[in-house]
Amino acid sequence: MDFAAAWSKIGTSTKTAREFSAERINKTTEAVGRELDLIAPAFAPFAARWDAEADRRRQLRTPEHLKALLAAQREHNAARSVERQASAQRRIARKESKNPLASARRAARTADKAARSHRQAAKADLNAAKKNYPMTLRQLAIRVHATHVVPAGIASYAMSTAHDWTMWPGLTSAGLIALNAGALALGRRKVAVVVDDDASAEERQLMERLHPTYWVEHAPDRGLSGTVTTPPALDPGGIRCEIRLDGTWTVKTLSDKADSIRALLGARTALRMRITSASRGGWAVLTLATRSAAANVSSLWTPDRIPADPLLMSLGLDTETGDEVLVPFDERLLVSGASGTGKSWSFRPMMATAHLRGDLLLIDGKGEEANIWEAVCRVAVEPDEITDAVDEAHAEMNRRKRDMKARGISVWDGRQLTVVIDEGQVILAAIQRDKERLQRLIELSSLGRSRGVVLWWATQYPVTDGSAPGVHKLIAPNLLTRFSLRVAGTTQAQVALDDCAHYAPHQIPEGREYRGHGYLKGYGPRLLRTWTLDDDGVRGLPKSLWWGSGSGPAPVAAPEAPAERPALRLVKAEGDFLLAPPAPAVPAAEVPAQRTEAETAVLDAVRAAGGPVRQKDVVDASGLAKGTVSKTVTKLVKAGELNKAEDGTLTLAAPAAGEVSA
Repeated sequence: MDFAAAWSKIGTSTKTAREFSAERINKTTEAVGRELDLIAPAFAPFAARWDAEADRRRQLRTPEHLKALLAAQREHNAARSVERQASAQRRIARKESKNPLASARRAARTADKAARSHRQAAKADLNAAKKNYPMTLRQLAIRVHATHVVPAGIASYAMSTAHDWTMWPGLTSAGLIALNAGALALGRRKVAVVVDDDASAEERQLMERLHPTYWVEHAPDRGLSGTVTTPPALDPGGIRCEIRLDGTWTVKTLSDKADSIRALLGARTALRMRITSASRGGWAVLTLATRSAAANVSSLWTPDRIPADPLLMSLGLDTETGDEVLVPFDERLLVSGASGTGKSWSFRPMMATAHLRGDLLLIDGKGEEANIWEAVCRVAVEPDEITDAVDEAHAEMNRRKRDMKARGISVWDGRQLTVVIDEGQVILAAIQRDKERLQRLIELSSLGRSRGVVLWWATQYPVTDGSAPGVHKLIAPNLLTRFSLRVAGTTQAQVALDDCAHYAPHQIPEGREYRGHGYLKGYGPRLLRTWTLDDDGVRGLPKSLWWGSGSGPAPVAAPEAPAERPALRLVKAEGDFLLAPPAPAVPAAEVPAQRTEAETAVLDAVRAAGGPVRQKDVVDASGLAKGTVSKTVTKLVKAGELNKAEDGTLTLAAPAAGEVSA
């Protein structure tokens, strides 16, 4: 047997067991410590009140107050002695004379009253001196427990027999003393603030002041008595701490004290602070945005950001959690933001998503964005372009309605047409007197979604009233998805986020670092950082121009066929059909171009009428926009294919005399 190996093995096993036992003890100690840390804030108010009272008593116990107390005690003892003597003399006077009006009895009675009054005054002075020089809180507790134990113990002993006698009062008092000491120990417990190594000096200071011991001690000075914090934690989005609300405190009243909280913490004025409800009643959550969870993620948008779900699109990142925020793709949208807040850059990724997934029509009231998008999608800037775009989008919506009815479906299943209004204030100012087109724009917002025509609205002035509204009051209620960057004030915030205006987008700090940051209605008051797309990114998108049915530029004419043998035509002369020589060649400039879809539709509508027809009836029969029909009719009249009478009716032009189709 190898004794050395056996001994080594035994020693190793013993050492491992010891290490295991020590590790287990350490884990148990840490677990108990964590539990005590969680319980400690609940006893912090009790310990704070105890220490405050003890400190008050300690400060009053000065030598001057002690001298006053001793003097008051001497005076009170002397007054009691004089009172006893006067009372004795009064009794003697009563015995010596039966006459209550005797001078001796009256003198004794007067002296007794004076002595009694002097004793009462001395007693009041003594009580005041005792208040100015009170006993310590520990002495008071000992006297209270002694007053409870001694009489109760004697009574318990007297009423019990030898068989059932127990010292219940003593045990009760001892239990109360232990409970009092334990509560003080927990309330005075210094909870360790866990701070990450990468925490800044500002974050360390804020977390120290959010510590329950500091908060409970200094909160009453700021009018926050009755609130207790829990140990703060450092999250990716900043510092997060829960606050217990005692008494009549509510989350709203605590929010109204935001300035007092900022002063208590010594936080910067520009530091964003948010107070919200916790997951349970009687608690609030305080969040300090000392950092952003999106700081290390590039904000540049690429097509890879398009979600796999065709009904969603990516808006940006949550600055507190770092999660990606998705919004409905097929929902009507309102984007608000004052000048310089990054509205155009934030809007571009969503427009690019709409362009890559379907058709995009940009109606730009100012024109700057159109300069970038005109090479990618169809844009409308000039007044006639804007009116044509509105007419064609409305006509497309009605065309899809007829198609859906013919196919028996309730929701459009084809490509989505996204109509983007950039700077709604300018668009509304341009068409506010054109009631017909304004009504079509309103119908696009209310009727277009189920037909695959979705309206997105962007404005710097999210107001519905006044002489220059940024969004029409009948359009705004239909824009259910709302995102707002920084706006001018509370009025704009109300329209921008509707019932979520308390997110306060008007309080987003100014500065370049907050461009593209805003709030999403219904998501919660957490700041979002949107994706951005620069000019080169827009130019890199594939070109796809949408034109309404029968609209758009005329197709290029097909190249001329090679020269062939001239065709012969029949000419009727005096009852006989003779072969006529070929007609002279028409110059290339006079050859009519191939008809467009709009021209074909207008000619078919006039031909189907079988006689003179009004232009309004042609619009209804062809399904084209009014402006498109007007332009097409003018072109066909000039080409000689339509005749327009003085009353405005249209007829097909008669063929040339002498020609008969073979």
